This record gives sequence, structure tokens and C-alpha cells, in this order.
Amino acid sequence: MFNGIVSIRNKNGEEKVKIERTGGASSPIWSICWNPSRDEHNDILAVADWGQKLSFYQLSGKQIGKDRMLNFDPCCVSYFTKGEYILLGGSDKQVSLFTKDGVRLGTIGEQSSWVWTCKVKPDSNYVAVGCQDGTISFYQLIFSTVHGLYKDRYAYRDNMTDVIVQHLITEQKVRIKGRELVKKIAIYKNRLAIQMPEKILIYELFSDDSSDMYYRVKEKIVKKFECNLLVVCSAHIILCQEKRLQCLSFSGIKEREWLMESLIRYIKVIGGPPGREGLLVGLKNGQILKIFVDNVFAIVLLKQSTAVRCLDMSASRNKLAVVDENDTCLVYDIHTKELLFQEPNANSVAWNAQCEDMLCFSGGGYLNIKASNFPVHQQKLQGFVVGYNGSKIFCLHIFSMSAVEVPQSAPMYQYLERKMFKEAYQIACLGVTDTDWKELAMEALEGLEFETAKKAFTRVRDLRYLELISSIEERKKHGENNNELFLADVYAYQGKFHEAAKLYKKSGHENLALDMYSDLRMFDYAKDFLGSGDPKDTKMLIKKQADWAKNINEPKAAVEMYLSAGEHMKAIEISGDHGWVDMLIEIARKLDKAEREPLSKCAFYFKKLDNPGYAAETYLKVGDLKALIHLHVETHRWEEAFALTEKHPEFKDDVYVPYAQWLAENDRFEEAQKAFHKAGRQSEAVRVLEQLTHNAVVESRFNDAAYYYWMLSMQCLDIAQENEQQKTEMLQKFHHFQHLAEVYHVYHSIQRYTEEPFSFHLPETLFNISRFLLHSLTKETPLGISKVNTLFALAKQSKALGAYKLARHAYDKLQGLQIPARFQKSIELGSLTIRSKPFHDSEELVPLCYRCSTNNPLLNNLGNVCINCRQPFVFSASSYEVLHLVEFYLEDGITDEEAVALIDLEAPRLNKRANKWQEMMSDNAQSLRLDDDTDITEDDDPFTAKLSFEQGGSEFVPVVVNRAVLQSMSRRDVLIKRWPKPLRWQYYRSLLPDASITMCPSCFQMFHSEDYELLVLQHNCCPFCRRRIDESNQ
Repeated sequence: MFNGIVSIRNKNGEEKVKIERTGGASSPIWSICWNPSRDEHNDILAVADWGQKLSFYQLSGKQIGKDRMLNFDPCCVSYFTKGEYILLGGSDKQVSLFTKDGVRLGTIGEQSSWVWTCKVKPDSNYVAVGCQDGTISFYQLIFSTVHGLYKDRYAYRDNMTDVIVQHLITEQKVRIKGRELVKKIAIYKNRLAIQMPEKILIYELFSDDSSDMYYRVKEKIVKKFECNLLVVCSAHIILCQEKRLQCLSFSGIKEREWLMESLIRYIKVIGGPPGREGLLVGLKNGQILKIFVDNVFAIVLLKQSTAVRCLDMSASRNKLAVVDENDTCLVYDIHTKELLFQEPNANSVAWNAQCEDMLCFSGGGYLNIKASNFPVHQQKLQGFVVGYNGSKIFCLHIFSMSAVEVPQSAPMYQYLERKMFKEAYQIACLGVTDTDWKELAMEALEGLEFETAKKAFTRVRDLRYLELISSIEERKKHGENNNELFLADVYAYQGKFHEAAKLYKKSGHENLALDMYSDLRMFDYAKDFLGSGDPKDTKMLIKKQADWAKNINEPKAAVEMYLSAGEHMKAIEISGDHGWVDMLIEIARKLDKAEREPLSKCAFYFKKLDNPGYAAETYLKVGDLKALIHLHVETHRWEEAFALTEKHPEFKDDVYVPYAQWLAENDRFEEAQKAFHKAGRQSEAVRVLEQLTHNAVVESRFNDAAYYYWMLSMQCLDIAQENEQQKTEMLQKFHHFQHLAEVYHVYHSIQRYTEEPFSFHLPETLFNISRFLLHSLTKETPLGISKVNTLFALAKQSKALGAYKLARHAYDKLQGLQIPARFQKSIELGSLTIRSKPFHDSEELVPLCYRCSTNNPLLNNLGNVCINCRQPFVFSASSYEVLHLVEFYLEDGITDEEAVALIDLEAPRLNKRANKWQEMMSDNAQSLRLDDDTDITEDDDPFTAKLSFEQGGSEFVPVVVNRAVLQSMSRRDVLIKRWPKPLRWQYYRSLLPDASITMCPSCFQMFHSEDYELLVLQHNCCPFCRRRIDESNQ
């Protein structure tokens, strides 16, 4: 509005935004225009007022940037169709072009009166202008391309004020923003020069990295220059003004000037040391010069009759390519000035920077690639070629620069046709397909150019042909130079077998043709090369034919061929793998016994195919007794093995050790023990038994565990007897295993009581067993034994028998243990109900010490010994009642044999001793039996006097007897544990005449005679050591 306010309203006229500007009424608004660009993020409004300002606002009313001063009264403002430029006209009588940001670029046209309106024709560069005097003008704007190129860096103008630098290889771009019109651009290595109306800016790369795209200002020349062309070097700016070239330093000082004979049409920097670069200059009169920036004299390279349009020099600077005004590309030798060739229809040309003999030129909508003197290869491409590097061609089409990847296949094949393999390889390195590389490799290989072939095969990673080349090179080093033979190998690798065979024959190597056809299974062709019928060759051919028959699944034919070729091992392997036992035994019987390896192989397959008889026959033929014994062992033919061992004792270990292991695996442990003993493998016997014992405990087979521990203890005793060095250790283990055997034997009853619904033991027996076990577990609890089960059984039986104090103690102990859920309720109830019982034990249950006649408490902190005299109790191994036995020891100097002899003397006794115990001896047991019930007095018994001890002592004082006491004893009153050496025998004296006691002669466990007889009848063996009653008869 005239008051300087901008009002933005909707289509209904309602005001949505009001923009109040700083000038107010002094800056009446004369023209406004919306930016039509769809690329802008916000709607932008351009406002021109007669305060001579141009402003920009967003739709929200927020100003964009600062006001732009115009120095005239604007009457009209208008955007281009895409919003990239603005037209302004007014009191200055001209139409000016501005960027969309308000930067003035220049004048479009001057008029004789004020410009009141200006508009752009949609989607074009035509501008119509209307003036106050009624005139209308029409202009066409031409936006020329301002750009520069050096190798793979291309710089061009964008939006008239910005410069974009593009890396043509990596496609990276960087924008250098400016606020003035960009007139000229030049780029060279790490330098970039930008000419603006009043200055020239020189930029440099931030680093030496070839991919770096960060430019910074190096120098600024604040001068106005008029020039046709601009070139930048490492330290100079070159200005071209018609016929004149000026060299300026970066500070703007003119250092050198060259004046040409004609107009300068083309100029290019061709490189050189910093500060001494060379320039290639083409003139309108056809003259081509080379100028060095540090030299005032120009060098004429050559002169042609037509004007120069484009120039380029080859990589080695030996050749010069020129495009003249007749669109002809001419190539010269710089040194001889000779015209090498010329091609029509060219508007630009470029040499390949990596290959001396390759150039490309464009024209007529085609890209032309020429290698050396070969015909031109064409493909369609619009634009101008400005660079050629490797397989990339840089092409400018209208305003865009692009890098086109061009396969170099055509020129490579041109070189291959002429057998120029090295040149073809150089072309291929610029960029060809894998197929082209393979073709090059094959052609070079057939041409025996091995170096080029090796490089090409390396490119395609073909190890097979690389190995061939390597072998040929190695043969050449050793003096072999038969090219026909090398070529034959090449043909064989390529699959040209007949050609290869012909060359092998021609070069006198028919055997190689034979090998080749044999390997190919082409046996009919191979027979043509057998020559004079050498038996070795014939045999080899048959062998290979057999291999082939085997591979195509014709095993019977293969076996027959192998046998005819003498390859017995392979025939045996095929027969064995197919299970042909008859064929195997036929082969084995035909073989000589000296051929040990094939015979052994036959025996191996006989074993594998479960034919031990044939295997034994084969081993006997070879005479391999050890293998024969192993065969008998593996097949469990023990009788044959034992028979061989008797004849050859050196194989005893090979038979008895596996026999023992087999017995142990089949639960025949006593026999296994004997077998191990025969083999002298005591440690292995112990190891096997330990494993069996552990398994029995883990599987809760505690009765078996007790038996195994007893066997282990006896095994340890045998080792201690045989090995003096291990005597102490083995005796310790003997006592430990004996203890564990007793513990697990007892716990078996407890476990059955807690796990099974019915018990086979009387309550008194379970009570005694529980007490015995509890007193035996004072130090540590062995694996698998549950204290909960033990205390639970003890609590239940104690309560049932009236031992309430002991039952209460057991229940209290259970409270501190982790109780299984199935016992929880029963134990809690028992703990409560026991409180209602008197706090004492029944006197009938209290054990009596038969040495000192002391009543011992049911719960004994000392364990299974008397609390008064410390005499160890002797228990029945079935009911675990305390037996009326007292252990005594022999006085020093008395041997076991002497002691037995003295006891057997049995000195005469008084009449009151006449009716007493009667000893019963048998092979199964040793018993004391009472003949009548007459009371016996022992006042005159010397042994009774030895039972006395010093009261109040804490140490155990054993009963020691001398010869007189021994002689006074009756054989019927004494039980002897006759342990093998190194243990001493143990002696026990019966103190009560009213009970019969039986001792097992194997494990020396004591029983009440009635209990022992009943158990033997039930199990047909000793319940502890499982000694069978029929063993004594064997």
C-alpha cells in the first residue's frame, strides 16, 4: 500500500498477515511479486518500494535478509518462471537482472523513459518491457556456459554468482558461494580462479589429497579486467585479450606479455614445474605455439592452413591433435611435423591421459575412439569431448558435464588381430570386461606370449591357467624350448584334445597323448598311442580303465581289471567295501604269503564283515600271531586265545587284560579279578572296581556298593602283599574300604526301609542298624548315604521300642537338616508326639560291654566303643547286636602259628569246666556251640584276670595275653580272623556260653549262628562277601 504496509489476505478478503515496514509512508510500495519456484521451502514475497529498496518476506511476515538498496524508484518487479532470477525496472529507465536473493547481475536493456512493467515469457528467456512513453521492447537473454576443466576436476557457474567444482571420478561436488556475477572460471591442479566484475579470486585446495574438495581463498586481485579467455597456473594468471596474452602474478602485477600474429582461438595449460608451466596456444591463422610462463619467447610447433578450434597433446608430448574450422581432426608428430592421419566430423578432441596411442573426438552426434593407425570405433554420444582418462571420457552436453565409461574392447581386439599382445594388454588395463580379459589371455597364451597371458589370467583369477604358465616357465628355465610341446599343453587345457594329441605326436611325445586320453577315459583313442606295446604302458592303461570303471559304478569290472593290472590293494578295497567275501578269500588264497599288506587288508575286511574264520586263516598264512590273538579277543573267542597264550606267553597281557574287562562288563567280577591278577594289572583291577563302586552308589545299589568296596579292600591287600613300596598306602586303603563296605552294607537296609512300603527286618534289628550307622558317621558322610534317612529310621524305631530319649535326640537332629517333602509331615508329627513321652530310654535296649560289664548309653559320643574301657564292640553282621566277644592281642615274640598251637594244646581243666562249649568246624564256618546249661565260674580263668584295666583312663588298653594264658584257653572259645600277610591275625574270646557265633571264613564277619544259617539258606552265599557255599567243594 501507499503507506508502506503489506497486507496479505485470503480469497474472501480477510487479512491474515500485516507487514509494517520501517520506512512507513515515506516508502510507498509500488510493486510486489510472489516467487513461483516449487523448490523453495517457504513462500517468498518480493517487495519493491519508492524508498528505493528491494525486500523479501516469508508468508508469515518474517523478513528474509536485509533490504537491498536500488538507487532508483522501482516501478515493476517480476520473477522468471522457475524463480531463479528477478526483473526490476523503474525510474532509472532500464531493465535490470537480479538473482533471486537480490544481487544485481547486469542490465538487460536501456530505455528513453521510465519502465513501468516487465515480464518474462513462461518457460523461456524472452523478456517484454513496457515504458511510460508507450514503447514496448522485446529481448532474448542468452546465458552462456562459464566453466573450466583440468583432468578430473570440472568447475562451472551456477545461478550466475556461484561456482560448483565437480570431481568427475568420485562425483563429489562443492559449491563456492558468491554475491557477484561470475564472468570467467579457470582451474589447474590445486588452483581455482574466479573472475568477477571488479576482481579475481584465486582459491587453493586445503590439502594435497587427490580427492580433497575443500577450497580456500589464497589471493585476491582487486582490479577490473576485460578478457576473452582466463587461464590459471600454479603462481600466475593468464589473460587472453584478442591477440594479446598477459601473464600476471597472484598479486596482480603484470610479469610478461605475448603478442600474437592472429586472434587466439584456443589456449590450454599442458603442465610443467610450478612457475614454469607450458601453454598450448592455437591461432585463427592455423599457427600452433607453445609458451612457457617464465619465457617471453613463444615456440612455434607447426602451422596449418586452417584455423584452430581445439588442441590437445599426447601424454608423452610426442603427438599433437588439432580440430580445425572444417571439423577435421588432424594428428601430427611434433618432432617431424608430419601429419600422421586425419579424421572428419570432429568438433573437439582429447588424448587418453594413460595411453599414448589412443585419442577420442566427438562430432555429428558420435563419439569416435581411435587407437594407433587402426580404423575408428564409433558410438552415439551427444556433446563435446573435453577429457579422456583411462576408460572414462568427459563430455560436456549443453550445461552439464558427465563422465562416460567406455569399454576399450574394440581397440583391444584391433591389437589382438595383429598379434600385438603387449599393446592390447595396455588397452585392456584402461577398462574392458572380464570376457575381454579372458579372450586376451587365451590369445596371448596361444601366441606363446606367456608374460602377457599371465597378467591377463591374474586379472580374471584363473588359477588353472596360471599353474600351466608357471609350469611352462619352469620348464623353460631348465632348458626346454619346444614351442610345439608348449602349445600342445595349451590346447589340452583348452579342451582341444585332438589338436593337442597331434602336436604331442609331432613333437615326439606320444606318451603324453596316451596320458591325456587315459585321464579323459577316452581309452579307444589312447590305444592308438600305445606304441610298441610296452607292458608298463599297457598295465597303466588297464589300471586307469579300472579306475574309470570304479568311478562309473561298475565295481566288478573294476576288480577284474585291477587284478589283471596287479593292483591287488584296490581290488581288495572295492571287494571289501561291497562285502564280497567270496572274492576276498579267493584273492587272499591266491596271494603269496610274502605279500603282507594286501593279506592284512583282506583280514581287516574279513573282521569287518564278521567272518573271523577267514580272518584267522589269513593271519595264519601271514604268520601274524599278535593280530590273530587280537582277532580272538575282539570276537570273544577266549578258548582259542588262551590256547595261543599257552604256546606264546609273551601275549599274556594282550589276552587277559581285555578278558578281565569283558568279565567285568558282564558282571563276573571275581573272575575279572583273577584275570587282572593273571595279567599283573592290579592298578587296572582297582580302577575298574572303583568305577563300578561309584556307579553302584550313584544308582543307589548300596548292597552292590558294599560288595565292591569289600572286593576293593581285598585287592588293596593283595597289592600290599606284592608291592613293598605301596604297602603303607594300600593298607590304609584296605581299612578305609573295609569301613565303607560295612557302612554301605548297613545303609542298604536303611534305604530299603525308607523307600519300600514293607520292611524285612525286625524293629530291634533296624534300631541296632540305625545306631551302628549313626556311630559310624561321626567324621564324614560317604557319597549316597542320607543322614535324614538314618535319623528318620532311628527315630521311628527308638520311639517304637521305648528309647524315647534317643528318639527325641534324632528328631532334634532332623530339624537341622533338609527334609524331603514325603517325610515332612511324619517327622513334624513325631517331633510333637515324642514330647509326651518320658525323657529316658528302656533299660532292655542298653548295650553291655562284655569286658568291663558297663551299661553304655544308646547315644555314644565315642562311637562303637565302650565309654568306660574303650574296648571296641564286636557286632553281628546281620542283627548288629553286640556280640559277647572280646578281642585280645598276643604278647611280643609270639607268632600266629605258635599262638594257634598253644590254644590247640588245650590244657586240662577242672570238672566244673567239663561241660562247656563245643567247637564245630566246617569249610563254610567256624562255630561255638553250647552242650549244656551248667553255670561256669571263671575265678580260675587266667584270661579273666587279663580283662582288668585301670579305671578312669581315657586311652584304650588292649587285652594282651602270654603263652600261659593262651595255653589255658579252649580252642572252642576262640575265634580267629586269619588275615593274609602283611596283616596280623585277629583273636577273639567268647565270654558267654549261652550263644552260638559263626564267622565267615572269607570276609571274617561275625553272625549269630541261627541268623547266618538262615541267610545262607536264603541267598546261597554269605550276605556280606557273597562267598557261595559250593565254592568249598570245588
